[in-house]
This record gives sequence, C-alpha cells and structure tokens, in this order.
Amino acid sequence: MELMKISGFTDENFQTPLKDANSIVISPYYLMINPESLKIQRSIEYNQQQVPNTSSPSQKYKSTPSDKLNFDIVIDCTGVVDSDRTDMSVEINKLETIVFTYNGKIHRPNFVKIQWGQNLSFNGVLTSFDISYTLFKPNGSPLRAKISLAFCQYISPTTVEKTDKKLSPDMSHLVTVVKGITLPQLCHTIWNDELYYIQVAKYNDLNKFRHLKGGEKLVFPPIIQAQ
Repeated sequence: MELMKISGFTDENFQTPLKDANSIVISPYYLMINPESLKIQRSIEYNQQQVPNTSSPSQKYKSTPSDKLNFDIVIDCTGVVDSDRTDMSVEINKLETIVFTYNGKIHRPNFVKIQWGQNLSFNGVLTSFDISYTLFKPNGSPLRAKISLAFCQYISPTTVEKTDKKLSPDMSHLVTVVKGITLPQLCHTIWNDELYYIQVAKYNDLNKFRHLKGGEKLVFPPIIQAQ
C-alpha cells in the first residue's frame, strides 16, 4: 500500500528540499494511515454590480482564488499500526517541522507538497492544523490523535506571470485586421470593452473605424482604466 507523503521545501518553486541545522535533507512525513477522504475546494469570486433601473445585480468576474485541500489524518502510536512509531510527541514534531513551524531562513513557514499515488500532487502552504487526541495511556500520555489539515495551493508569482494569458488594457497589442471587423469589435475582443475604440483610432490616425482594411496592422496601446 502506498502511503501519502508530505514534503517540505524552502523555495516557492518547490525545488529546494527542507534541511535541518546540519544541512541534511529532512525526509518527507509518511502517514501511518491514509486519509479516508479528501476535500478539494475551488471557487470563483464576482463583484455584484447592479445597473440602474434593473431588478437584479450582474456578476462581474473578480478573481479565481487558489484551490484548497482539506483532509484528516490519524496518528496511532499504540504499536498496532507500526511497532516502530510509538512516540506521539516525535510524530507530531516531525509533521509540524515540515508544515507548520516558522522557518527563520525564509522568514515564513515552509512550502509543502502533498503526494499520494499517481493522482494527487498538491503544492501549497498550511492554513490550519487542528489536533484531537482520542486515546490515552493510564498516565494521560496520548496514544492516538486525529489531525485536521487544511492547505491552500501556492503558485509562485513568476509562474503566474508565465501562465496568466489575460489580455489587459495596460498592455500593448499588435493586431492584424480581418476584413469586415470593426474597431469596437476588436476592442471588445482584446479588452472586453468597446469604449476604448476612440483612443485606439486616435493612436493609429484612423479616420474610419467601422470599415477597416483587411490585413491592416493596428497597435492597441496601453490604456490604464480609471479606478
């Protein structure tokens, strides 16, 4: 049986493994028992904008938050699951070192990769760590714990820049005109807003913007929207 493993990294590209004070790589934390279930949350945020004299607001896209991953794990130190792992404090400390503990070298907790089988590989950061002790020795020492973990997907700013292909009014675009298309239509295609056609016409010294010449190249300059 392949167990889920949780690895720590010190860089936002998940390339540099977490190391201890002696510069020795800290091994991933392998779960003793795989989770019974995983919860992956995805959402889209919209701004509620209501046009005057309408009965309900329209949904204008705002952002797509990072994915979230939640699951519960069980640490069983009775010796039944793994006779070599019977110290609860050691288990908790190993897990916390990877996912929770503040790392002074990077001035934040570590970046975390969760892997299980071929279908789950999640790069993220810990957002919550809740422990419930459910079984104890006669002296009060915990033998079993249920830990609820929540992670938020982490994508480095560099990766976001490379993968975010959104066309924006603050970027320049060179467009080859297709016969029959109008300047307002091009503005709508590029910026999702037809109202910029006047600025584009002035920038390209166009007298006619409704009947453009096929094959003509137009520059759509940076246009900063008023906040």
